[in-house]
Amino acid sequence: MTPWPLRTRKLAASSSSRIYTALFNFQSLLLVILLLVCTCAYVHSMFPAILDRNKDGVRGIFWKCARIGERLSPYISLCCVVMAISMVIN
Repeated sequence: MTPWPLRTRKLAASSSSRIYTALFNFQSLLLVILLLVCTCAYVHSMFPAILDRNKDGVRGIFWKCARIGERLSPYISLCCVVMAISMVIN
């Protein structure tokens, strides 16, 4: 029986499929950011108190994303359409 590190190298070398995250694929990263902005804007329109009380700190990122989604909504919707078309083409 081979030691543990050698077994994992054999398994990794024999697998043909690779796993990519959104951090390493630029188009997926843009899609995640776009979905975050759209989701935050929707949540803020339904429940404004949730995001309004967390304007500072790490949770303030969601409030800022909601603000971007509200103020730049024509551009955000245009980006959604462009991303949808690019996903269909690829």
